[in-house]
Amino acid sequence: MADVDFFIPAQVGRASEDVALQIEAAIIEGKIEPGKNLPSERELQGLFQTGRGVIREALRALKQKGLIEVRKGAKGGAFVKQMEVANASESLALFLKQNHIPPGQVIEFRESLDRTITTLAIARGTEAEKKGLLRKALKLEELLRQPTQDPACISELDRELNIDLAMMTGNPIFEWIMRAIQLGFSSYDYTLYDDPEYRTRTATNWTETAREILRGEPLRALGFSTQHYALLQKCIEEKNGDLLTGNALLEMEENREQQTAE
Repeated sequence: MADVDFFIPAQVGRASEDVALQIEAAIIEGKIEPGKNLPSERELQGLFQTGRGVIREALRALKQKGLIEVRKGAKGGAFVKQMEVANASESLALFLKQNHIPPGQVIEFRESLDRTITTLAIARGTEAEKKGLLRKALKLEELLRQPTQDPACISELDRELNIDLAMMTGNPIFEWIMRAIQLGFSSYDYTLYDDPEYRTRTATNWTETAREILRGEPLRALGFSTQHYALLQKCIEEKNGDLLTGNALLEMEENREQQTAE
């Protein structure tokens, strides 16, 4: 168990909040490391000089934030969790879905994000990373030109390409945001892959983008990135007469996920 002599009695009137904040600060500052267990509820009562109900409420709040996990059994208790990018990404993705962010705003954000990521990837990515990106883009193009499509494989490869590109920036925040976007929406790219005409043009666009990144040509690479989102906008408008509302496209996305799972 971690040494917790840095805790002080909880403030009267906001005891559960104060307990949770003290434990949270200790975790963030590294005073209690991932994998370590907190003192028992009885011991926490003594350390914070408060009741059992207050301690339980504070632990529930910490669990909800994903900072601790509660294990049962003889060796159970509250343990500090290692924060994972996937968990944070999933939370952001669920937030986007729950708030029904309009697709036009998602697409606008993705285009702006991709422009920054592409520029940094060219400047910071290694030769090996750039060649790897081109190989995957060529593989995606090959899959998209097949007479019979494998939606699950195409979706996964597209996701990998976007995440690989974000990782090439050398900035983990870009990777985290990209994972969240990919998990939540993928910018509705599946609408391009569902249409034979747009499927081919999208495949070529990905390959040309990766090729210009390898060549170190930011302006040309950004030009292809812009074309991708212009194609996406046009494809959605042609299919639906106008850009669909967030709820309608969300329903399409959920149907697509079910078909892929099947």
